[in-house]
Amino acid sequence: MEFQHENGRYFLEKNGKVIAQITYTVINEGQTYSINSTVVDPSLRGQGVAKKLLDTIVADARAKNMTIKPVCPYVKEAFLRYPDTYQEIEYKS
Repeated sequence: MEFQHENGRYFLEKNGKVIAQITYTVINEGQTYSINSTVVDPSLRGQGVAKKLLDTIVADARAKNMTIKPVCPYVKEAFLRYPDTYQEIEYKS
């Protein structure tokens, strides 16, 4: 699954319609992605698409030595559920 990226979001489009996306803002003087929203079309639910979106932005943040501030409920829950995967990248204020 190949996500598109533009400033502020990673997303998946089908027939001109966005069917999954994770949105973010850059905070902390450009050092942190604050993930604000994760939305997946009902037709894709249960396929791990939200986790793949999260893992995509996490990989990007790691490559840039950035941190992530989980704001949206999905990302907050993922950070709690998988601490070994996300703990070292979580922004600590």
